Amino acid sequence: MNYNQNQKIAQITSQTLIVGVDIAKSKHVARAQDFRGMEFGKPLYFENTKPGFDGFLSWIQQLIATHDMDQAIVGMEPTGHYWLNLAHFLKEQDVKFVVVNPMHVKKSKELDDNSPTKNDVKDARVIAQLVKDGRYAEPKIPQGVYAELRAARKIRDLLSVDLQSVQGQIHNWLDRYFPEFLTVFKDWEGKAALQLLRLSLLPSELVKISDEEILAHLKKAVKRAVGLGKVRELKRVAGLSIGIREGSELAKLEIRILLDKYDLIKQKFEELEPRIDALLEQIPGVHQMLAIKGIGKDTVAGFLAEVGDLNDYSHPRQIIKLAGLSLKENTSGKHKGQTKITKRGRKTLRALLFRVVMPLVAKNSAFKALHAYYTKRPDHPLKKMQSLIALCNKLIRVLFTIGKKQCEFSEERMLQDIPHMAVMPKVA
Repeated sequence: MNYNQNQKIAQITSQTLIVGVDIAKSKHVARAQDFRGMEFGKPLYFENTKPGFDGFLSWIQQLIATHDMDQAIVGMEPTGHYWLNLAHFLKEQDVKFVVVNPMHVKKSKELDDNSPTKNDVKDARVIAQLVKDGRYAEPKIPQGVYAELRAARKIRDLLSVDLQSVQGQIHNWLDRYFPEFLTVFKDWEGKAALQLLRLSLLPSELVKISDEEILAHLKKAVKRAVGLGKVRELKRVAGLSIGIREGSELAKLEIRILLDKYDLIKQKFEELEPRIDALLEQIPGVHQMLAIKGIGKDTVAGFLAEVGDLNDYSHPRQIIKLAGLSLKENTSGKHKGQTKITKRGRKTLRALLFRVVMPLVAKNSAFKALHAYYTKRPDHPLKKMQSLIALCNKLIRVLFTIGKKQCEFSEERMLQDIPHMAVMPKVA
């Protein structure tokens, strides 16, 4: 991404056809103009299909030829996921495309007609004007291994949501039909507990089964750690259970369905993890990132899935802005407001960084020392949350450098590179 306003404006010349596209689910609207804002022809309506995209491309090529232009730049508002198909098509056709901030579109649509009216044709015009003024960003569309990794992480996130849902539903079932179960087994996801649940028996039925039969069933999943004492304790609490007894047949069907869903999700996790590992093996610098104490495979995979190829960035500040971790301030005259992060960026990336910084502060000596310094320094000490945000930015810089140079991480060097930390004792 190029954040220099002058450089963005410099890309728009008298030979540039500027196209603004208002994105919708099934039909888009495009309007074209030159660098002065002079509009060419009528708006083009085209469908979100291959023939529609081909017609849009032919329309652009015809306008370039008619008005003696030599290039085109297509701006669009990233509406949900609907813009991605058009973006990939334009990339394959080597047509430059950019995105504009939806908030900018909303705030600037009254400049031309002094009216709050909103419609697709007007929005396409506003988008083209924003591109003309250099108020756009150049999105990074992941390709190759990075596209595969992003897709894999999305699948993993979906599976995680489904797993949490099923876990909650099984807890719900136990609370209704066998609330005493977790007084015997601390975790129902343990091998022995799961094996027992697969009997699909309510407490009133469980007490009628002999100890030896239950133990033999448990031994199919676990060889040790479960004996007759555990079985007898389970039967004792089952005999005193306050679990619901009505609707027993369908209750047993419910737990069987829930366990089948649980097993299926766990199986898909097992299938997915080796594929993520294989993708990470293809990316330079991953081994060095994993060598950082407190950094795990999920962190590295999530970071690269969100950011993509680090070679597409020239400075870590670009990734900091992508994560919405750049700072904003509210000052006017003598009034100086609070400085906060913008939160304008990929919230998944921002959440990932924050989650990993917490264990880093606890386990990694360098990050722990930095956190202590930021929060306890005599001049302008930071609050704990402010320090964690600063460490998120530091982590981005560390991962950026390692990914670009494939160098080893040094805790001592990280501290010595910071002037105010150079006089501090070396980290062991």
